Amino acid sequence: MALGSSFGQTFFIGLFSPSIEAAFELSHSEWGSIYMAGTLLSAATLTFTGRWIDRLKLRTYALAVCGFLGAACLAAAFSPVAWFLIPMIYLLRQAGQGLASHTAVTGMVKYFRRDRGKAVAIATLGFPMGRALLPVATVAAIAAFGWRETYVGCAALVLLLMFPAVALLLANDAGGHLTPDSEPERSDSVGQIGASAEARGDRSLRDVFRDPTFYLFLPAILAPSFFDTALSFHLLSVAALKSWTPEWVTSGYGVYALATIVASMWMGSLVDQLGAVRMFVFSLVPYVVGTLVLGYFENPVWAWVYLALYGVGSGVKATLIPVLLSEIYGTRHIGAIRSFVATLSVFASALGPPALGMALDLDATLMAMTSVSLAYFIGASMLMFFGGRHWK
Repeated sequence: MALGSSFGQTFFIGLFSPSIEAAFELSHSEWGSIYMAGTLLSAATLTFTGRWIDRLKLRTYALAVCGFLGAACLAAAFSPVAWFLIPMIYLLRQAGQGLASHTAVTGMVKYFRRDRGKAVAIATLGFPMGRALLPVATVAAIAAFGWRETYVGCAALVLLLMFPAVALLLANDAGGHLTPDSEPERSDSVGQIGASAEARGDRSLRDVFRDPTFYLFLPAILAPSFFDTALSFHLLSVAALKSWTPEWVTSGYGVYALATIVASMWMGSLVDQLGAVRMFVFSLVPYVVGTLVLGYFENPVWAWVYLALYGVGSGVKATLIPVLLSEIYGTRHIGAIRSFVATLSVFASALGPPALGMALDLDATLMAMTSVSLAYFIGASMLMFFGGRHWK
């Protein structure tokens, strides 16, 4: 599910941008506005579609998402006119970046109590795998067959490979054999961390709205969605400001993916030992250092260092945030809670590209943009510190 979510992720849709702009005679700003509109529509409905994972069997929900994702890829392939691109983006973002990601991570959170961090880390390996493997294959397919035919191929992969794989892997869930949180707690320190959270009881989404800790943590939760998406969307434009070649920068995506995998697995083990709240306070450090590198170092080798640091941040976030929410609020309503947080994250990811694009159009210096980013990261980190003290 995590790998399949790539078909609705920004990095993947961006590979089709030149072809779509040429096919429908769109400018960069028009295509960017269409992308933002579809993404915001996805954010508006994700809270409602995501909460159904708490009410349906995991197998039923996952198969429905697979079917939805296949249909979204077909809608992209057969988009007839420019106005249809908005619902096309909505379908891809809702099914892929939204629900497929949500199913992958929430499914692990709900069904694993012991070693929950490791379970989430294993599932999230699909995200960097998609970023590492799909761009080269997709660009080659578009060049060889065309962008519409490539999306037909994506639909075939989802419906002919992903759908039956999910049906097979979750076959036991059809008879109700999978029971959320069925494993007993351990008696070691990890169990005590989980027990302290469980003692608070499972909280509903309404309880989250009344919890001041949530609002102290929220700026840090949303930061990667805004900044990482913005820089991914405009990476080549930013690289041009530093005289870094496109070939060199895009080749660094492999480094990004490797760093994400290593960080995700490392964080999965660490969060089981120390607890998610304790580790969350330090989660923006890779982004702070990576932003400093991007802003103040000119040699092209630093492009890979920046990508590696943002990859570390991505891996830490992917593993840490789902476990953090389950640690604070329990797992009974985690689907509704995670889908609401995902809605906010999608909203932030929609605002990132146009915000950075406006700064680039206004010829803002990279130093100025870096300073604003660093100020946000530092402020969010301070709020996290107070939120951690309040939760304890």
